[in-house]
Amino acid sequence: MSHKRVAILISGGGSNMVSLVDSMTGDHPARPCLVLSNDAQAVGLKKAADRGIPTAVVDHRPFKGDRAAFEAELLKPLEDTRPDIVCLAGFMRVLTGDFVSRFQGRMLNIHPSLLPKYKGLNTHSRAIEAGDAEHGCSVHEVTAALDDGPILGQAGVPIEAGDTAETLAARVLVWEHKLYPEVLRRFAEGDRSPVLLP
Repeated sequence: MSHKRVAILISGGGSNMVSLVDSMTGDHPARPCLVLSNDAQAVGLKKAADRGIPTAVVDHRPFKGDRAAFEAELLKPLEDTRPDIVCLAGFMRVLTGDFVSRFQGRMLNIHPSLLPKYKGLNTHSRAIEAGDAEHGCSVHEVTAALDDGPILGQAGVPIEAGDTAETLAARVLVWEHKLYPEVLRRFAEGDRSPVLLP
């Protein structure tokens, strides 16, 4: 069996990347081929290298907001490694429709809210401020619109009295690390039916 090749894009510590990489063993239909970051200081790069995964860095800062030029450079290591699937795992740059369309139907993202609620940033504090009883995380296919695209999995987390954005984020992260690998395995097998946890 030939494994699907997975490239993972990160900007920071890479905890979701690690959960994905560590799941891709044994009878898993996919294997990691690249971890790519827009920040050379991203701690996740060392975690990937320690696991024997090729890494690459394309710093967005020299491009001074020229997203097309940044993405042209970002494409190079991806074209070199020819991934079947691209996973965004805490990648903090918004990608243009042109870039996304190259990987249409093959790019996944994890987002810390129960989409379609709370697209964008500061999701945990927004859920608390809204008085929601439940928060969580979603894995979705990436389309040109931010945090849009078909939902492939969700995990719900109750909001508890006294929760802060930090305590809630920590509990949601535990479920991110369970949900994303589960969705990736199914997706690599060609199954797009949504995963609902717990």
